[in-house]
Amino acid sequence: MKKKIIPIVVALVLILIVALVGFGGKILDKYTYSKELADLDEYYGVIEGELAIILQDDWVEEKAALREGRVYFDLDTVFAYLNEGFYVDMAEGKLLYTTANDTAEALFDGREYSDRNGSHPTEYMICYAEGEAVYVAADYIKLFSNYSWSLFDRHVQVYTQWGQRQTMEVARDTQIRVLGGIKSPILREMEKGETVEVLEEMESWSKVKTSDSIVGYIENKRLANPGTETELAVTDYVAEEYTSVRMPGKVSLAWHAIGGEGGNDTLADMLAEGKGLNVIAPTWFSLNDNDGNFRSFASTKYIQQAHDAGLQVWGVWDNFNYKNETGADISSYEVLSSTTKRRTLVQSIVDTASGLGLEGVNIDFEGLDQKCGVHYVQFLKELSVLCRSSGLILSIDNYVPFNFNNYYRLDVQGQIADYVIIMGYDEHWHGSGDPGSVASIEYVSNGLARTLEEEQVPAEKVVNALPFYTILWKTEGAEVTDQYITLNNVEDYLQRMNIQPEWDEAVCQNYAEWQSGSATYQIWVEDEESIAVKLNVMNAKNIGGVAVWRLGYGTSEAWDLIAAFANS
Repeated sequence: MKKKIIPIVVALVLILIVALVGFGGKILDKYTYSKELADLDEYYGVIEGELAIILQDDWVEEKAALREGRVYFDLDTVFAYLNEGFYVDMAEGKLLYTTANDTAEALFDGREYSDRNGSHPTEYMICYAEGEAVYVAADYIKLFSNYSWSLFDRHVQVYTQWGQRQTMEVARDTQIRVLGGIKSPILREMEKGETVEVLEEMESWSKVKTSDSIVGYIENKRLANPGTETELAVTDYVAEEYTSVRMPGKVSLAWHAIGGEGGNDTLADMLAEGKGLNVIAPTWFSLNDNDGNFRSFASTKYIQQAHDAGLQVWGVWDNFNYKNETGADISSYEVLSSTTKRRTLVQSIVDTASGLGLEGVNIDFEGLDQKCGVHYVQFLKELSVLCRSSGLILSIDNYVPFNFNNYYRLDVQGQIADYVIIMGYDEHWHGSGDPGSVASIEYVSNGLARTLEEEQVPAEKVVNALPFYTILWKTEGAEVTDQYITLNNVEDYLQRMNIQPEWDEAVCQNYAEWQSGSATYQIWVEDEESIAVKLNVMNAKNIGGVAVWRLGYGTSEAWDLIAAFANS
């Protein structure tokens, strides 16, 4: 019997031993630190010639390029994180950067850049194109940008902000791992005494960044001596200083619509109407081809007459009058997107204004689409440089700002221009087929609020333009037509039609509506009452001035209000 039991016991013991060994192995494996090394190419998501980008303490999805041992960022990355100021002309193979007083230019694949001080060689290729993408050397970006970068094996660390950071010391030799957990792959070995930045502290592990900007996890028990360090900000960057010319007191401007040289002879009559003006802006200049040239109705006699009346003259350059007058096929995009043509236009504007003895330049480029926006802004930057050096006041006309026209970039204009004029009308416009006010108080007030928001444009640079006209709307069935009525004619028209408008508090205008046959007529009246309310809002916002469209449309009472505002 014993002989039969012994083999069974032995078998059971062996099974138990095997089970214990297996269980022990699992326990041992569970608590044993993995020695697996992370695949760093996979970890950083890069292939040869690419670099991951760590911005502050976070990875961004974009990649940098490594070429000839130098770091290059594509322009989309530069615009998103470093500097919006660069401009590229793909057709001419040029990269431009315009400062307050100059424009630096570099050719694709070149190793020098030029500005007004001549040519400046570099030890590196400044920029290059790959398909539609343009890459710019980090070294070159640094000349114009407040940032720092450090190159490591597969990544580049970028800082644009600096402050306090939480630190700890590595208490004993350990590893930094991809994730928190002893089975996570190792990014690199860590030696006792190394300092790490603590990004996030958890129960057993902390997310940290090493001195070589590796972001990973270390066990809390391997860390000691918490502290803080002050990051050293960049000291080799000096921000651009944009100087501006200011009128003494508020701007009080009126546009003088001139459709030919004979229109200059109407100045005396126009000045007899206007009160409280210190600037007159004649519509003399208009693009007349696709090479950056313009036609001119300018008159030195007119300028002298305006000066004798104590007025500054700001010549108006537009992109639509000649086209409307002649039907010529003129493309603002073709002119503004070409560096060569754009420079022709900019230089001609400044030479013409200076030669005539004008005090200022008024840019009125309308109807631009979004694809033209970046070229228009570069045009304004380049023009501002020459205006600044020539002592010319630069003013720019703008639609009331909305999200759909933000490519006019009021924030940039607020920096580079002397005055930003908001055309506070055309809420409902001629030919729109949509009856409504030309300029309700909500439209005007909200437009100014958006202009001033977060000092997008400093208040002292903002000029709001008022309409000295209104629109009479006629709706007959599905057809909507309209006609302009000027401020100095609207009262007479309403009297002839035996119409008595009533004040509408919602729009702060007198409103009238009536039937004639099968047609419905509507008018939101611009008059002294509506003008007064708008001026009160402008005064409350403490903006830099008022403009009026246009001379010849006003009444004595309205001009009294303009004069009172200008002198307030």
